[in-house]
Amino acid sequence: MREIVLDTETTGLDPKSGHRIVEIGCVELVNHVATGNSYHQYINPERDMPDEAYRVHGLSLEFLSGHPVFAAIADDFLAFVRDSQLVIHNAEFDMGFINAELQALGRDALDKARAVDTVQIARRKFPGAPANLDALCKRFQIDNSDRELHGALKDARLLADVYLELIGGRQPDLELAEEDKAAEAAVVSERNHRAARPHAATAEEEAAHRAFLEKIKDPLWLAPG
Repeated sequence: MREIVLDTETTGLDPKSGHRIVEIGCVELVNHVATGNSYHQYINPERDMPDEAYRVHGLSLEFLSGHPVFAAIADDFLAFVRDSQLVIHNAEFDMGFINAELQALGRDALDKARAVDTVQIARRKFPGAPANLDALCKRFQIDNSDRELHGALKDARLLADVYLELIGGRQPDLELAEEDKAAEAAVVSERNHRAARPHAATAEEEAAHRAFLEKIKDPLWLAPG
């Protein structure tokens, strides 16, 4: 099973307001194991960089102007993600930006059903607790000490670790194996269940018992009441 853990950095919060992607980072997982294969690209947004966005990721327009526009990297990006499941923290945000970029080029949007939202997983697993990436790294003791600024590839790598913890730890198959053993034990227990054996005495046994009692003087078994 191939999954792509994905993160983006942008010029703002809403592609409908003209904001654009400035960085994409992806990490490949196969059967819930990081392969070391990744995709990373800075992107020229062809617009200004608001101060509030710059304070988040530190990517200046001067720096980004030396990198390709989204139209130039779209094919490489799509070739990397292929038809794999996408693992994204707050999937609605990143998918919204990616699809806005694709549709501006006349390309098909990515199906949102492909995305696994780790924010939703965290909220179901830890209701009421913070579900941001820093809080989850702290919960799972994942080192994010160099995350002074957001970075798409850096955050995708951290999210990959968080995702594996959310689904049961670095070796989720072990948990499934324990569940399989419990299910097997339940089946065996049900299969070995037998109805209680009848222990009522036969007519011959009752007659022999009465004959025996008649030989005993005042047996308790024949006491009145």
